[in-house]
Amino acid sequence: MNRLLEKCAILLLCLPGFLMAGSVAVPVLALLAALCVSAAVQLFPGRRIAWALLFLGSAACGVVPILVCALPLFLYDALHERKWWLLIPAISVAANAGSLSAAQIICVITGLAATLIWYHRVNGLSRSVARLTTLHDDITEKNMQLAEQNRRLFEAQDNEVHVATLTERNRIAREIHDNVGHMLTRSILQTGALQIINKDERLKEPLAELKSTLDGAMTSIRESVHDLHDDSIDLKRVLQEMADSVDSEAFETALQYDAGDYIPGSIKLCVAGIVKEGISNAVKHSNGDKIEIIFREHPAFYQLLLTDNGHNENEGTVDRNARGIGLRNMEDRASDVGGRITFTKSEQGFRIFLTIPKQA
Repeated sequence: MNRLLEKCAILLLCLPGFLMAGSVAVPVLALLAALCVSAAVQLFPGRRIAWALLFLGSAACGVVPILVCALPLFLYDALHERKWWLLIPAISVAANAGSLSAAQIICVITGLAATLIWYHRVNGLSRSVARLTTLHDDITEKNMQLAEQNRRLFEAQDNEVHVATLTERNRIAREIHDNVGHMLTRSILQTGALQIINKDERLKEPLAELKSTLDGAMTSIRESVHDLHDDSIDLKRVLQEMADSVDSEAFETALQYDAGDYIPGSIKLCVAGIVKEGISNAVKHSNGDKIEIIFREHPAFYQLLLTDNGHNENEGTVDRNARGIGLRNMEDRASDVGGRITFTKSEQGFRIFLTIPKQA
């Protein structure tokens, strides 16, 4: 659209030369021919037919001198095609220069000069716009890269905070177990000893209540310590360590983990135990070379898929009566957390599929 408007402006510079012609028919036909050539060049940009039309229009100036008035229009198209030399045949009109008036020649020269200035200014502006567009694209791309780096940094920071939190929970659990737990154990033993050696009937009931209180406190602390320890397990890191522990020369391992930070400790222990048992079975019995672990958290349940591409008959069986201890242990672990586990053996390999519903 911009090029069409620019051509209209250049055509206005060419019209005075045609209007100064003595006759009407020849200038009108010449103007229409020039417009057709210019339109065809714009219709077939960068093609030989456009270059041929420009050459013929330029050469026709030697036969029809009034076409010289359309040279600014031809020059504009030739500059856009980067073939300015196609207008060299127009020099042949010099032999018939007498047929053009001085005013027409001045109009042609003025139009050519204006076309050159116009083209170079517009071309420079186009280059500037292109550079600005490229600069804008580069800045946008760098902003996107910076946003991605910031996102990764925040994720890494959150992960470090999460790991530090789990480590601190584990330390607190150890401190409680090593200090408070031991002191309570000693107090319970001392109370039991006092009950044995006590001869005073009045102290039997208070000592029994004291021992019951200490036993309750010990049970509560033991449960708290276990909960702290279980919550401090980083399941993703545990699964990755299990995958990395497999001999890389014998098996290629891959882990896909997509779950939130909070997973109940009992489920973490269940998943970790089943993955450990599954990898052990694969290493011992599978004749494959790939092990894949996928753990995902869904809105209503957790899902574990452990597969290897082996098809050894000794790796496992779907016959319940013939299942080994390892498979039964996995079933027991899944049952303890209300989950369901299935074992599938095929030509594509052995698959362990576990689903654990979330507690309401």
